[in-house]
Amino acid sequence: MSTAPAYSEDKGGSAGPGEPEYGHDPASGGIFSSDYRRHDDLKEMLDTNKDSLKLEAMKRIVAMIARGKNASDLFPAVVKNVACKNIEVKKLVYVYLVRYAEEQQDLALLSISTFQRGLKDPNQLIRASALRVLSSIRVPIIVPIMMLAIKEAASDMSPYVRKTAAHAIPKLYSLDSDQKDQLIEVIEKLLADKTTLVAGSVVMAFEEVCPERIDLIHKNYRKLCNLLIDVEEWGQVVIISMLTRYARTQFLSPTQNESLLEENPEKAFYGSEEDEAKGTGSEEATATPLPARKPYVMDPDHRLLLRNTKPLLQSRSAAVVMAVAQLYFHLAPKAEVGVIAKALVRLLRSHSEVQYVVLQNVATMSIKRRGMFEPYLKSFYIRSTDPTQIKILKLEVLTNLANETNIPTVLREFQTYIRSMDKDFVAATIQAIGRCATNIGRVRDTCLNGLVQLLSNRDELVVAESVVVIKKLLQMQPAQHGEIIKHLAKLTDNIQVPMARASILWLIGEYCEHVPRMAPDVLRKMAKSFTAEEDIVKLQVINLAAKLYLTNSKQTKLLTQYVLSLAKYDQNYDIRDRARFTRQLIVPSEQGGALSRHAKKLFLAPKPAPVLESSFKDRDHFQLGSLSHLLNAKATGYQELPDWPEEAPDPSVRNVEVPEWTKCSNREKRKEKEKPFYSDSEGESGPTESADSEPESESESDSKSSSESGSGESSSESDNEDQDEDEDKGRGSESEQSEEEGEKKKRKKRKKLPEGHGEDSSSDEGSDSSSSSSESEVTSESEEEQDEPASWKRKTPPSSKSAPAAKEISLLDLEDFTPPSIQPVSPPTVVSTSLAADLEGLTLTDSSLVPSLLSPVPGVGRQELLHRVAGEGLAVDYAFSRQPFSGDPHMVSVHIYFSNSSETPIKGLHVGTPKLPAGISIQEFPEIESLAPGESATAIMGINFCDSTQAANFQLCTQTRQFYVSIQPPVGELMAPVFMSENEFKKEQGKLTGMNEITEKLTLPDACRSDHIVVQKVTATANLGRVPCGTSDEYRFAGRTLTSGSLVLLTLDARPTGTAQLIVNSEKMVIGTMLVKDVIQALTQ
Repeated sequence: MSTAPAYSEDKGGSAGPGEPEYGHDPASGGIFSSDYRRHDDLKEMLDTNKDSLKLEAMKRIVAMIARGKNASDLFPAVVKNVACKNIEVKKLVYVYLVRYAEEQQDLALLSISTFQRGLKDPNQLIRASALRVLSSIRVPIIVPIMMLAIKEAASDMSPYVRKTAAHAIPKLYSLDSDQKDQLIEVIEKLLADKTTLVAGSVVMAFEEVCPERIDLIHKNYRKLCNLLIDVEEWGQVVIISMLTRYARTQFLSPTQNESLLEENPEKAFYGSEEDEAKGTGSEEATATPLPARKPYVMDPDHRLLLRNTKPLLQSRSAAVVMAVAQLYFHLAPKAEVGVIAKALVRLLRSHSEVQYVVLQNVATMSIKRRGMFEPYLKSFYIRSTDPTQIKILKLEVLTNLANETNIPTVLREFQTYIRSMDKDFVAATIQAIGRCATNIGRVRDTCLNGLVQLLSNRDELVVAESVVVIKKLLQMQPAQHGEIIKHLAKLTDNIQVPMARASILWLIGEYCEHVPRMAPDVLRKMAKSFTAEEDIVKLQVINLAAKLYLTNSKQTKLLTQYVLSLAKYDQNYDIRDRARFTRQLIVPSEQGGALSRHAKKLFLAPKPAPVLESSFKDRDHFQLGSLSHLLNAKATGYQELPDWPEEAPDPSVRNVEVPEWTKCSNREKRKEKEKPFYSDSEGESGPTESADSEPESESESDSKSSSESGSGESSSESDNEDQDEDEDKGRGSESEQSEEEGEKKKRKKRKKLPEGHGEDSSSDEGSDSSSSSSESEVTSESEEEQDEPASWKRKTPPSSKSAPAAKEISLLDLEDFTPPSIQPVSPPTVVSTSLAADLEGLTLTDSSLVPSLLSPVPGVGRQELLHRVAGEGLAVDYAFSRQPFSGDPHMVSVHIYFSNSSETPIKGLHVGTPKLPAGISIQEFPEIESLAPGESATAIMGINFCDSTQAANFQLCTQTRQFYVSIQPPVGELMAPVFMSENEFKKEQGKLTGMNEITEKLTLPDACRSDHIVVQKVTATANLGRVPCGTSDEYRFAGRTLTSGSLVLLTLDARPTGTAQLIVNSEKMVIGTMLVKDVIQALTQ
């Protein structure tokens, strides 16, 4: 037969004797060419005894699979080589089998004994591959074998095999859900694993199989928090998502009782970062009266989660950054959420797909937390190269961020967008202008005039969209805009877009009393073209006819009957029904239905103005970053974010009991290893503590998170816990010494203190406030102990014991426990008074030094808040005192001066319930019971302006009256002075360049050339501190914004001749721009 030679010729020649034949790709042959010998060469190579040929064949087969070619017909030839001795061939065979085991189940089952032998292979990669192939065979009959294999692999020495076991768990569960109980046991075992390789995979298995079993997480919570930074990116996303749900069930909401959150005015020198973030402390009970409800105290485990996820905002993976952002949004206190804004804005430089997801989430966040993204307004400006979907989302964010301060800039942007060639984008821009006009009353007329000008645009779509938006705006105040309604009525001849025509007809019908002459004429024209109109327009023509019949029946009776007759025979049944209904309602009949008497009330009832809201307003009930949030619909497998509990569950469930031998060996290792380390270099813990106890403020978070992550990676988890314990116990000492020296100091201290006083008294109370009596120390300590959660109390040994007894160690002490490398838990030692004084002088903590080093310069004088005529005899002035506000250092202290010029006493002076913009809060002054005629009184109130110059509007109430008043701060009052050296100033200035630097030139008058006058004018304009400078003609000033703690650096180069130069560096670009204007105005007057 000639078939074989013909085939060889067609295929491009045959191979020589003894050589394997390398066939061509069958797709390259003719349509009718036979391919029954396809892959024969590969089969021959796989059947040989030479490992080199087998390896070459497997490489080619895997390459085919990678290119998307079908290699399933090679399954019998490949599966025979699963028992091959060559490790490289075996790996590639398992790669092939994982791909095709599900398709060729019968053949795979024949080799199941070989796969089981592979589970015992000495090579970890082979064991893992065998388990992967076994779990890919989706046949219920082998479920028991798979179950056994997973259980064995979960106890494997190799973390890679344990990871593969975790991956196999969801596969087995989807095949047979009856195995759930046994799989949960395996998950529980794997959750206790201390390796980072396994953590992400087992949490994924937990989420797939038993997400409701929160109790499995309790004992592993702290370990997962500490491992998080070293887990691979995929695992980080999964763990963060799970911990978000866990935290919502185990901790109290940080936003509850936010109005009761009061900070201690004199912060402890060693105050822990929890105290700095929440404003709670042992002295608070004595300094301020406690509110009726107990103030919120953040659980240490809640703080641990926030602290350990924060460095991941700098991750290279957009998914990880998004996961941390949603965790902070759902779990963090309001004051700390702002830290995610910068990270999310960074992601906007990524691919358009990433931008789309990030912008969806930013749009939702910006509705509730507008102030968070306001400094980055320019990052959301639209580029001409952006896809339409990105443009519309950026437009959404810009509209959400618009407020009275930045609305001129936003409207100027919108003005340029209207000229775009992208019609969908232009329509969305016009809707955005309408939303801005609705939300900000001050610009409503400006927006309306701009939209009316667009009506003369050549593009019909622009005109149509403008008409729809104008209709909604006119509903808010129709009486003032009769001319616009007339103008719209004239457009009915030109505009052809159905929605726009319908909107104009609705407006004319609703406000026909404003256009009594034109309305009947419009109805006449519409009646002529009724049959050719779209359905939506026809319905509005019927409405217009009915309304005109009720208000002006003399002119429109016949027209109305004509329109209703046309509608009666229309093809659309909606229009026919509307016509019948309207005729019975408005045309009086013999029966005279009860409704026809109320026709006017039905048709001409006053209608509420529409509320133009963001389409993202109700999306926040979905977890941010999830597919359900993106689609705005519940996706399969989505788990609802639980509500916060009313009362905190027991925190002790997260404590782990430790075997006695662990404790003993732990203590012995401490004595042997760590004595020389700490005795040689005193004060080693200083930098580590400062890195770990950074203040959780928005501005410092980004600059310090790198050091935080560094300390988290370099030091072991047990060492981190040691530092945490020192923080929680008042930071006993910065120069830790050996254990015996610490014990001696404690005994000396215990002699000085009265009996029953805790060994763990905070050192700053004992050293800094030496004048206070020991009794006050005892009371403050006891109150602090009452406020502390149970998990913290357990760390404090009783004072009667001289040596540390065997105590319960939390899981943080023992993560990745390996006896040789464990770090000691050194006991806190007491700092002497002189050392504390030295340390206080060296530390540059703003909160402790600003009050003592920088005396406030008086700013703007007294300003009128309420005139005595408007206040019916009560005159009120206010002034910014520039003193730290005792209730909350983030607030601006405002002195309120009352004087009664009436003839009757004014009683019950207090602040009413304020309705404030997002982010702004007020600490009211105590009620003034009575103010006699001719008397004056002064009160102090605190206002947190959230680093913006928006006015704080509130009510001053007496027993009989309420007065609406408003305090708007100059930008210079939103900051506090900072002390720093010249080198530090230059270093910080170097970090704040580019968009964070504003430079202006100015000409100084001759009267403003002396040092004294320049400094006086600058410090009177802005509450900044003078920084020493080596140059005589240069002035430097520094400060921080009160709310976020962002640095504001001001440099004035006042040259003897020519123009001077003013430079302001700040992360808050809006504040920097406004400050430049104010300072230039002050210097040039």
